Formats: sequence, C-alpha cells, structure tokens
Amino acid sequence: MLSGTSCDAVDVAAVRLWFEPAADGGEELVLRPLGLHSEPFPGELRRELLAVLPPARVDLAAVCRLDTGLGRFFGGAAARAAAVHADAADGGARLVVSHGQTVYHWVEGPRALGTLQLGAPAYIAEATGLPVVSDLRSRDIARGGHGAPLAAMLDGLLLPDDGTPRGALNLGGIANLTVRDGAGHTLAWDVGPANALIDAVATEDSGGAERMDTGGRRAARGTVDRALLDRLLDEPYYALPAPKSTGKELFHAGYLRRFREGTGGPGTAAPGSDDLAATVTELTAELVAGACRDHALTEVVASGGGVRNPVLMARIAALAPGVRFTTSEEYGLPSQAKEGCLFALLGFLSVHGLPGSVPSATGASSAAVLGSLTPGDRPLRLPDPRAAGPRRLRVVR
Repeated sequence: MLSGTSCDAVDVAAVRLWFEPAADGGEELVLRPLGLHSEPFPGELRRELLAVLPPARVDLAAVCRLDTGLGRFFGGAAARAAAVHADAADGGARLVVSHGQTVYHWVEGPRALGTLQLGAPAYIAEATGLPVVSDLRSRDIARGGHGAPLAAMLDGLLLPDDGTPRGALNLGGIANLTVRDGAGHTLAWDVGPANALIDAVATEDSGGAERMDTGGRRAARGTVDRALLDRLLDEPYYALPAPKSTGKELFHAGYLRRFREGTGGPGTAAPGSDDLAATVTELTAELVAGACRDHALTEVVASGGGVRNPVLMARIAALAPGVRFTTSEEYGLPSQAKEGCLFALLGFLSVHGLPGSVPSATGASSAAVLGSLTPGDRPLRLPDPRAAGPRRLRVVR
C-alpha cells in the first residue's frame, strides 16, 4: 500500500506471490493481482499533510499528529482491502507492506542523506492483526544509495532480457525511469517532475478546487512558452549523473512560482495558467523523451497517473520517434496498481531474507534486505530464508 506525492489517496493492491522453479534453473517469482482498493484522504488529514510538506516549516507536534493520523487511516484502508480482495481460498491476507507517506526526502547534490515516510505501522498492525513491513527506503540510503527508484527491482525482473533495450516509466508526482539495456544491465533514476508541477498549476489556478490537469485539458488549451521552458531546463538537477533522486522538496509550487514571476519583462506579461500548464507538460515530455533517446530504447512500458494525461503521453511519443510506448497492462499489471504491486513484492522479498534494492539503480554499495517489521497479533513466524533471489517475475491472472 502507498500514497504518492499527489497526496490524494492511498492505494492498496491485494497480491498473491509465490516461487516456482524456472525452466532454465533457479526460481521465478509468480505474481497474481487480486484487486485494487483506493481510498481518498479525509479532508482534514490531507490539509494536515499538505501543511508539513516542503517548503513549509513545521514543529514536531504536527509531525506526531500526522504520523498517528496516517497510521490510523492506512490501517483502516488495509483492513477493508483485506476483507474485500484477499484470496480467501489461500487463507486470507498474511502480510501488509506499507510504503507510508513521504514528507521529506533529503538530497544534497548527488547524494541522498535521509528520507522520512509517515504512517505509524503499529496502527496498521492493530487494525489488521497482520505483520507490517514499512520504512523500505532507509536501509538502501544507509548503504550510500538514494532509496529510489525502488521500482527497479520489479522492472528488472519483469522486462524481457532478450538483448533489446527497454524502459519502464512511472509518471507519478516525479517521473522515474528504469532502463534494461541490451546487455541485461539495470539502471534507474528520477528523471524529474511529472505530475508535480502540472498539479501545482491546476491547484493554484483553481484556488484548490482542482488537484490535477484532468485529461490534459489545460495544457491542450495553452501554448508552450519556449523562453520559460529553456529556463526550467537549466535546472542543475538534470545535469547530475544517474543514479539520482528528487521530489517535492525541489519541485513544488513555490519553485514554479519563482520562474513564473521572473518571466515577464517590461511590457511582457507572465504566462497565463493554460500556457504554464502546457509549458510544464512539455518540460516533462522533453526530459523523458531525452532519456529514451540517450539510452536508445525501443520500447517503454508506462504506468502511473500520468498515463491518463493524453497530452503528456502524445508529446513524449512525438519527441521520441521510433520508441514503442505501451502500458504495464500489456505485462499483466494494472497501471494504477503497479506501485502497490511493487511494494508487495519488496515486502515479500524482505520476509524471505532477500534483497529488494538494485545497487546499479540506487547507487548503494550493495543490495540490501529492505524495511522494518512490526509483528501482528500472533507470534511472528517468518519463512525460511531463500538461498538466492528469483531470476524473473511472471504475472498471471
């Protein structure tokens, strides 16, 4: 289960996972999606969350209240999802994996130094009676990595290893890309903002009545301001080598406001909201398409909320001719549920004593078993540790 940088809902993916012998030796991991349960944030909880996000200054009392409120909300959502979607024939839910809500990801230049996700797991364990794996990013950061993008584990197992360079793109608040090159090596990084700045435009222009550019309508009405776009593309983050990570600590409404206010010179008006929406949509498209070209990708498998923005997807495709764009549905994973399935996979690996991080994707010194474990209401019994990780992931329906 996770709630992303849009801060609008928690998604709970019910998943069954098991190991099977692989035809060419070793083991493969089999994943069956059972369903997706989404719940919008209660209004007051969302307001408390938005009030602590960067660049806001907050006190520890607000953090404590929010950690508790999120934990209770996540626990209720997990319990309801387990009741509706858990595979009763397999004995019901056995484990909850909670990413939590990121409130700060501490990055200085090329290094990540810390990360904080809230949503106290004790309340999830109380609500469900199940053990909970949480805090999935910190161990990788402790080994010198970015703790992101963790999607590289799922993507690397899912994308075919047939000598064809492919990518897996997630368009959430931040765009992250996993590249599986022709030699089977995996690289991943946060490319830059996806929905973060687009959402900021819609939210500010509507006074909070809208949270996103639904269907890309604002961008479709607007015209790209090339001068502003060029200034946005000068952001130093984009020149950093991968692996790298970023978030709303950098790409927030205040960041965009500074650029917008500095655009209009004497006798020149700053861009209107629709033009600004078109410009930040084009920013994401240029960043993603440039990464696809740089790595000579032939296919990109997209997921996340951005795939529902036809203007964004069309611009990415137009700027990366020759790349076949598809969605994770073609590989058996519902686009909205892919990140939930990812964290289910990571928690499953953790309780089997297997690493969930990919050092070439995060920059860590070595792969790590991820997360912290909170027991449920029964004695904690972990599976016997596996000697080696799976060779691939197979999705079945």
